[in-house]
Amino acid sequence: MDESLNVLGEPLDTCSCAPMTGWYRDGKCNTDSNDRGSHTVCCVVTEEFLSYALSKGNDLITPMPQHGFPGLKPGDSWCVCAQTWLDAVNAGTACPIDMESTHQKALEIIPFDLIETHAV
Repeated sequence: MDESLNVLGEPLDTCSCAPMTGWYRDGKCNTDSNDRGSHTVCCVVTEEFLSYALSKGNDLITPMPQHGFPGLKPGDSWCVCAQTWLDAVNAGTACPIDMESTHQKALEIIPFDLIETHAV
């Protein structure tokens, strides 16, 4: 895998190892051509965002120990799908983004200025 870069053009930082996140479950928002959802946006999730995702059928709250998923709570960092985050922006429920840990591929879906506006 080539070195992954963030939206600032720098090496991609870790998003979260507790809970372990990422398409590869390596703690980073790395991606590849098999990642159809583009799990490239490192978010600090909020209650509003978690509720929004749940309302769209993406339950990030309920633990699923069989998959090593503890369930998220407000304040956790998690690699989310770029389109899901953009949809949350349009619904008024976007959560903050860690720009250093958001993969540059997110820019194919989300304009940089929108990411910058929601940066932590």
